[in-house]
Amino acid sequence: MNQSLSCLHPNPGWGAASSPLPASAPPASPSNDTVGKHCILELYDCDSSKLDDESFLRTTITNAAQRAGATLLQLITHRFDPQGVTGLALLAESHISIHTWPESGYAAVDVFTCGDHTMPERACHVLRTALGASRHKLTSFRRETPLGVGQGDREPHLVTL
Repeated sequence: MNQSLSCLHPNPGWGAASSPLPASAPPASPSNDTVGKHCILELYDCDSSKLDDESFLRTTITNAAQRAGATLLQLITHRFDPQGVTGLALLAESHISIHTWPESGYAAVDVFTCGDHTMPERACHVLRTALGASRHKLTSFRRETPLGVGQGDREPHLVTL
């Protein structure tokens, strides 16, 4: 079965069929609709051994994506010497990233998901719990849909080399 971006992504805004508004209807305001939700998570006083365990973090990021209802396309991680791990999960809906500082018990997490079927806060909860954070700060906001996105047909910009 061949899959296109349109079938993987919940609302890529390509084609009139996926448009939330008829092509002839102007948007009520630039912030009337959202393209997705973005969560910035600061984790403090985490288990340092977990922050430095690349395999554990790969499993935890995978679980976080699943719990959020997202589709994991690819997961890239790198362990630094002498310590710390960076991970990036490419989702059909956007991404999850994490950067760890085991020496400080700190992790910086970014979860952005598009569409209305995902719940990025659930991914944040999985990461916070799994890493044993005793303190955290979660900032979340909706990404506004720019004018013209999700309305009518969009064509890719052709680049001439």
